[in-house]
Amino acid sequence: MKNRKLRVKICGITNLRDALHAVECGADALGFVFYNQSPRYISPEAAKKIVDKLPPFVETVGLFVNEGVETIDTICKYTDISRAQIHFEVDEESLDQLNEQVLPVVRVKSPEDIKKFDHRYRLVDVHSDVYGGTGERLNLEWFKDVDCSKIILAGGLTPENIQEVKKYGFYGVDVSSGVESIKGKKDPKKVEQFIANAKGF
Repeated sequence: MKNRKLRVKICGITNLRDALHAVECGADALGFVFYNQSPRYISPEAAKKIVDKLPPFVETVGLFVNEGVETIDTICKYTDISRAQIHFEVDEESLDQLNEQVLPVVRVKSPEDIKKFDHRYRLVDVHSDVYGGTGERLNLEWFKDVDCSKIILAGGLTPENIQEVKKYGFYGVDVSSGVESIKGKKDPKKVEQFIANAKGF
């Protein structure tokens, strides 16, 4: 498992150009932020226009903060987004109520937090008072004896440091601010380099 290529999600997509470039470079998934206090916010209408133009076999993920089940289901259905990233405190029952596939986010304060939802695929990020794209990093030593095969690592990843995470056997990585030119806009060269370094091209 440790030699398997990392899957890469490019999050905070706000325009078609960035979306298509990421896919062309080998991104496995694109993330759309439906949280209107984020500088990477995209409206469901704008996201739908992008999703409609994507080639087949690209996973699309909607990021939600403090939204109810009905709202999440409605937006995912309207946009044709296949998976909901739940970026707030939630229990198993609430996750099971959603009609689409889910990706709970574990915002880690201590090593013990990593084991939350350990039977599910989950995104593990550093705890912060703001949601997503802070550029802060987790202590990788906390993952030393952890089964990381269902963990998507986020937080402070860049083209320069992505090599450091490979030995832990993560299922995938999620990057947003680490490949931007400005908030909400991707730097094409950084995206290309990040994916190449993550996948070992």
